[in-house]
Amino acid sequence: MPTVIETITSRSSKRKFLNKPVPKNIQEKILQAAQMTPSGANMQPWITYAISNEELLKKIGDAIISKMDAGIPNDQFIQYYPVNWVNPYKKRRVLTGAGLYELMEVDRKDNETRIEMWKDNFRWFGAKTVFFVFTDKANIDEAQGVLIDCGAYMQSIMLAAHALGIASCPQGATTEFGKVITEVLNVPENLALLYSIVLGYEDKDAKINGYKPERAPIQESVVFLD
Repeated sequence: MPTVIETITSRSSKRKFLNKPVPKNIQEKILQAAQMTPSGANMQPWITYAISNEELLKKIGDAIISKMDAGIPNDQFIQYYPVNWVNPYKKRRVLTGAGLYELMEVDRKDNETRIEMWKDNFRWFGAKTVFFVFTDKANIDEAQGVLIDCGAYMQSIMLAAHALGIASCPQGATTEFGKVITEVLNVPENLALLYSIVLGYEDKDAKINGYKPERAPIQESVVFLD
């Protein structure tokens, strides 16, 4: 089994999966490991719906795509992306998107293809297992700490999955349609969707899975005070 450092550095998000669900016992191993994620006051504020029901996943995806086609940009509980992008974050976003489209030979003016690629998020990139992570609305009422804890939980899920040979992709895209998802799933009214994670077996022949955007050098984000 790889070391923690190897697991972190070798993992990347995949966007094309084989038609093969993750066995429930593997899902349970991943979630048991992620449950050990530290959280403020040991709140453990995450509530996960682990879905491998193909019909239900299609229903969720179709509902989101229907909203998109109707011109509705989002229907969310939290504002995921910055309202006003500033550099260097804006530049990183642009370069990441441009690199992906260049790899897939999609012209920057080809909006139709780009939209279809975005909709692939809601077709779960062909994966058969998706984890939807919620928290109680009371936890994010005028407070943001739980978002940090749940972000750490998401990382734990993806690293545990990678260590077990399961590929993944975190989805900020579904965050933007969180209210749609809660409606389809008929979850309790006190829950708010934060994000989803697609899990499955990587299609190693898919060109898109070779994309791994560069990370900035630590000198851009770390200040050492010796």
